[in-house]
Amino acid sequence: MFTPETLKKELNAPKHIVVTTHHKPDGDALGSSLAIYHWLKAKGHVVYVIVPSDFPIFFDWLPGRQDVKIYMEDKSANDALIADADMIFCLDFNGLARINAMEQAVRSAAGTKIMIDHHLEPEGFDDYRHWDSGAAASAQLVYDFIVDVMDDHQAITLDMATCLYTGIMTDTGSFRFRTTTSSVHSIVADLITLGAKNWEIHEHVYNSFSENHLKFLGFCLLNRLEVLHEYHTALFSISRQDLNRFQTTTGDTEGLVNYALAISGMKLAALIIDRTEQVKLSLRSVGDFPCNEVCKKYFNGGGHRNASGGNSNEPLDKVVEQFKSILPEYKERLT
Repeated sequence: MFTPETLKKELNAPKHIVVTTHHKPDGDALGSSLAIYHWLKAKGHVVYVIVPSDFPIFFDWLPGRQDVKIYMEDKSANDALIADADMIFCLDFNGLARINAMEQAVRSAAGTKIMIDHHLEPEGFDDYRHWDSGAAASAQLVYDFIVDVMDDHQAITLDMATCLYTGIMTDTGSFRFRTTTSSVHSIVADLITLGAKNWEIHEHVYNSFSENHLKFLGFCLLNRLEVLHEYHTALFSISRQDLNRFQTTTGDTEGLVNYALAISGMKLAALIIDRTEQVKLSLRSVGDFPCNEVCKKYFNGGGHRNASGGNSNEPLDKVVEQFKSILPEYKERLT
């Protein structure tokens, strides 16, 4: 493993660097990646941000977004960039399976791999790790990495502050989750002092939905929400037909699971979606209910205690049935 001193020394000389993050990047993934991108570029490195897939259009305004490469749009060229990289910064994921089609290219690359992440149980592919499962967001850890590990607070620009604020805001549910500590608020205050326009960022992310998105949301609330009062659990099950009917795009299901959890008395919420190639699950909980345990044990996934994801190759109705069949096992913890 590299030490901070070794890494500092390595970064003193110009490098070819790739920055990447997980499949279907969210605000934390993109905010972290673009903040590191701006920081490294300012130091004279040649930097490429390559992400495994597309992402919500409400992040298109982020500074540096125009330079983000989608891996599958030019796989051969991106594979060459990954193979030639001196360093690969891996942000907001702890296992290479999370980058899907990019996994083999990154795994076999000779470049030094730096992981900055807050998810449980790192795989161990990295050469340098800045990791804390108790952190509110990977963007918080990127801030820590630049400010504390690299001792480079003066390098944080307006663009970097904007990206980092976006990452922390989105991964804390607008600063309402349990991980939003006084330290997080101190970091956010510093980012605002450095120029991040908190109100403007919120408008971009949460008040720029399409008409179809709002109609889809209304449809799901009226027709796809099921409440299992006995288990203090609520769920949405969304079919391919539902997605096609409202011409949904990446990001249109973002946050939908939180509406189920917002029902008074609910301790567990699930969003189960037929994504054609697989059925995807997102679980959210309150208190000490272990979403990550359920996803890891039954749905090939994992994540945080109160927010986890998984998948299944079974049909949608079978996955919903399986999820419901698990609940009696956890009845005591749910009630």
